[in-house]
Order: sequence, then C-alpha cells, then structure tokens
Amino acid sequence: MQAAPVRATAIPSVTDALRAVESLLMSGGQRTARRNAWTSVLEDRRRAKDRVEAQRVLEEAGSTRTS
Repeated sequence: MQAAPVRATAIPSVTDALRAVESLLMSGGQRTARRNAWTSVLEDRRRAKDRVEAQRVLEEAGSTRTS
C-alpha cells in the first residue's frame, strides 16, 4: 500500500495576506494609489534622514574649523 502524496503549501506571510484582503476590498486604481502613497512616505522618510545626516556633518565640519 502506498501513502498518499503530501502537498506542501507555503503559509502566506502577513504581507501576502494583507495584499489578498486589499485586492478583494479595493479596485485596482485604489490599490495603485495606496501603494504610490506608501512609496512616497518611505521616500520622504529617507530624504528626512539624509537631511539630518547632512546637517550633522555640516555642524561637525563647522565646529572643527573654529577650533
């Protein structure tokens, strides 16, 4: 007697599950708009971090010259 084949299905990640729910609840245009908005938020955060780092470097360079 042969054992029945085992089917291995990957458990979806939380992100995959949220995207599946999102696709059921929203039209394609809304999904695209939401993803574009989130990408913009991440880009704004990156630019803010870069500004803080640049300000720190400029302040350190200024304090080195006056010493």
